[in-house]
Amino acid sequence: MPLHVTDYTWAQTESTVHISVPLKGAKAGGVDIVSTEEYLKVHFPPFLFEAFLFEPVDDDRSTAKVGNGVAVFTLPKKTRNVWEHLMITADDKETKREIRERALLKRQQKLSAESKQKAEKQQAEKKYALETMMKLEEEERDRIQKMKDAEREKTTAELAVWRLRQKQEAQQKQNHQIQQGGTTKTTGNRQTEIGKNKQGHRNSKKEKIQARPPPPRPPGNIRVTFTPRVFPTALRESRVSEEEEWLRRQAAARRAVSTEVEELQDLTEEERNPDWLKQKGDKCFANGDYVGAVNAYSLGIRLNRQIPALYSNRAACQLKLRNLHKAIEDSSKALDLLTPAAPANAAARVRASVRRGSAFCQLQLYAEGLQDYEAALQIDPHNETLREDARIIRNIIQGSSGHDET
Repeated sequence: MPLHVTDYTWAQTESTVHISVPLKGAKAGGVDIVSTEEYLKVHFPPFLFEAFLFEPVDDDRSTAKVGNGVAVFTLPKKTRNVWEHLMITADDKETKREIRERALLKRQQKLSAESKQKAEKQQAEKKYALETMMKLEEEERDRIQKMKDAEREKTTAELAVWRLRQKQEAQQKQNHQIQQGGTTKTTGNRQTEIGKNKQGHRNSKKEKIQARPPPPRPPGNIRVTFTPRVFPTALRESRVSEEEEWLRRQAAARRAVSTEVEELQDLTEEERNPDWLKQKGDKCFANGDYVGAVNAYSLGIRLNRQIPALYSNRAACQLKLRNLHKAIEDSSKALDLLTPAAPANAAARVRASVRRGSAFCQLQLYAEGLQDYEAALQIDPHNETLREDARIIRNIIQGSSGHDET
């Protein structure tokens, strides 16, 4: 049986009722509140407070503040008058049971409506994100088509000029041959004899050269240099296999070539370079042009899908644009590409983990967000900013700070 709270206090004006219920050491997160026009319940096991109100109140404008060991309720009256009592004085259990059941049913309906509204809002956000992405892709296709058309017109003009030049050169050559025709006939025999003498002289010289052995090659020294270690840690302290795997994947990423051959042919030399596109995206991000930065990073990803910095930086843009699900997706892809863990990619893993954790927290998925912040702290344990952020998220999960409920 629950223990009923009797040491509550209440006060009223003609328009409002104020009720204070002591929580007896209970945390704010462990308090269950049900409020309707005619019923108020505060349950924090093993204690229970129930109030079958004397007259109806305006539930839509009612507020509750929970914190500092007390729950304070402000209930606007529907009718401006002074109540004789806070609760109805009748001891009819059947009437109270009906009031309680109506209150619980109304609460379930309200929670269902809120859940439906939240689902509709999420669906609207997804639809908006999809429409935005489709619009960006369409703009990108239009831009590429314009580049194709301009290049096609330029090539056609150059081809026409080249054909005209070839035609003019052929005409000039033909005219020159006609003018030189007579002279060639008179000197032809003499040129034939001179040519035979020169050919015989070359053959004789060639035979002499072939009979002579080649001179010996001069001696020399071969200089050998050793490739230095990429990672600064001592060999006995490093994880050689993980480091070599990371270097191999980075080299493969630099050699990767996109399969979209048609579009690559229409891009400029700079636009075919993912590193140049990354720098362009970084400049757009620094200038606040987050959509332009997303376009630059996206084109770089289409050219080479193995560079983790492109995904991680695009996740930062998606956070600014409030595309939280896309930020989580890009951060996760960056973390996949940043494996195996090595000292060279430690800073990049911290950034990707923090960006994904931030997106989770903005979606109110605090447990998932805390995991990413703690993973970042394991990589950079001396980062006080990360430590403070993790502490704040942990307090939110534990419900240690006071909060309002309507």
